[in-house]
Amino acid sequence: MAVSSQGQTGTIGGGRLEWDAAQTARAMLARTMPTRGASPIEEVIALGPALGQCCGGRVTLSYEPLTPALYHELGQAADKAAALRPAVFIYGAGHVGRALAQALAPLPIATTLLDSRAEELSQTQASGVTLLAQENLAAWAETAPAHAAHVVMTHSHALDSLIAATVLERGDFAYLGLIGSATKRAAFFSAFRDMGFTDAQLARLTCPIGGFAVADKRPEVIAALTAAEILSKVLGNGG
Repeated sequence: MAVSSQGQTGTIGGGRLEWDAAQTARAMLARTMPTRGASPIEEVIALGPALGQCCGGRVTLSYEPLTPALYHELGQAADKAAALRPAVFIYGAGHVGRALAQALAPLPIATTLLDSRAEELSQTQASGVTLLAQENLAAWAETAPAHAAHVVMTHSHALDSLIAATVLERGDFAYLGLIGSATKRAAFFSAFRDMGFTDAQLARLTCPIGGFAVADKRPEVIAALTAAEILSKVLGNGG
């Protein structure tokens, strides 16, 4: 967490601990200007009644001037972390695709929104999301990186089927979601069984995305529910 006299960037978990730490850092800044090579100052804090908390345990805080060298080091660490982010590929830049891209944009994952229609991609308002105009989405899905999440919601049911079947055939995915109603699910699953896919393979296909718990079908609602599903697979223990 970087603290200045006017604000802060990042977090150490919030609450009273973070508030006190920020005040301590600002008091240090007010007393002296940061110098190159200054040694970190450590503070051991019990997470208990003294902080008005009941978390338990102890935490060690280290205060260090943000010199150019440290700034560069932190930047390199951030770049490495970004390179290791789980990949999510959204096929289809319609209303729900764009809403999902926007919902995923601030999360610690690398999101790519794909469509053959450049005009649809151009309507996306999601900073940090990669927009990829791709004519043959099924061919692209065949060569996409392994262990990624794939969310299929194109303008064509036939294309949806082709992309989903391609990813199912590969099998090396963390999540595969297909937008659709219960009727679409039944039709697609029947067709996939006719193609030779087993029940075990189809059990890994999530359709409809977002589940049935919430009846609201507005794009933003579906996007929020689907983002939670994706996170549970690529960041949780359900992958």
